[in-house]
Amino acid sequence: VRKLSHQYDAFLASDVVIRQIPRILGPGLNKAGKFPTAITHGDSLVQKVEEIKSTIKFQAKKTICLAVAVGNVNMTVEELAANINLSVNFLVSLLKKNWQNVRALYVKSSMGKPQRLY
Repeated sequence: VRKLSHQYDAFLASDVVIRQIPRILGPGLNKAGKFPTAITHGDSLVQKVEEIKSTIKFQAKKTICLAVAVGNVNMTVEELAANINLSVNFLVSLLKKNWQNVRALYVKSSMGKPQRLY
């Protein structure tokens, strides 16, 4: 189960089978944050895969630092700015004291230097 969770980013399962997955595979996928997404027989498989690929999961444990992917190299500057704005506003809305809990905000490309935004 651990190999599967490291090898794949997401999982799909039929709504009939999804109830049996915890019993068969144990809590491994759930601990990795990759519990399968339910899909019905009427759903379009291609559409469901695209939906999962465009989903970003914010995972904050007990750390005070959070890193999130907000775009890719094929996106325009306007699309990146919109994604950054949406992500930051969503994350700040989850905090108890909103912007008072944000110490700093950086944007960084994979090979570039971090740029401070806040």
